[in-house]
Amino acid sequence: MKLLKGLIALLAVFFSIVGVAKDAPKTPSYITASIADAKRPTSDTDQDANRKPESVLMFTGVKPNDHVIDLLPGGGYYTRLFSKAVGEKGAVYSVTPNELLTKFAKALDGVKAIADSGDYKNVTVLQQPAVPVTAPQPVDIIFTSMNYHDYHNPLLGSPDMAAFNKSVFNALKPGGVFIVLDHAAAAGSGFDATNTTHRIDPAAAKAEILTAGFEFVGESDVLRNTDDDHTLGVFDKSLRGKTDRFLFKFRRPKH
Repeated sequence: MKLLKGLIALLAVFFSIVGVAKDAPKTPSYITASIADAKRPTSDTDQDANRKPESVLMFTGVKPNDHVIDLLPGGGYYTRLFSKAVGEKGAVYSVTPNELLTKFAKALDGVKAIADSGDYKNVTVLQQPAVPVTAPQPVDIIFTSMNYHDYHNPLLGSPDMAAFNKSVFNALKPGGVFIVLDHAAAAGSGFDATNTTHRIDPAAAKAEILTAGFEFVGESDVLRNTDDDHTLGVFDKSLRGKTDRFLFKFRRPKH
């Protein structure tokens, strides 16, 4: 009898493991292909271990034919990935604010090279004021990586954040999502660290974004780092690329 009970227990564990594996979401081929893209430079692929593009892209929900705004794209790390994920019938709008370009004149060089290369023909480079965020047509996804905090800073003209978030809301299709990935500041610090350590309190960012009318869909802890105590600046050599980062998803309601 004890042997039978033990066997039943082992079978229960086995089938629970099988069930978990079966229910785990499978990475779509278009995301796998976007990461495996042979045209991605080494400067991008070398960052993959820390930036975890497969998990991040899965979280965004990006799919073929989507229209995406890559907001403040930097060198275009995510621009390339989104371009391949949405495919020929999709579109990626690489948006850089004028305010940044007054301080960093070459900030557009990286994404212009991507758009002009012929390998990413669905990428359009847009230069516009920090507010409002716009695209030629309503989009499915607006994505910003490690830059939401900068909208609080003189770097981007310290724009009115209520107006900024409302413009993001308005640039999305009903049901479209706003993805915010940023460096976490200490809980309760609000916006105190945005221009010093270049971090932002996740709870403060969430509350601010929700006032624009968004629904909070969820978050991912794939980029969280409990070893980061939030005291160092994000450019500190000992921490760069390995900060504690939050990843939030907000949705414009369908009705």
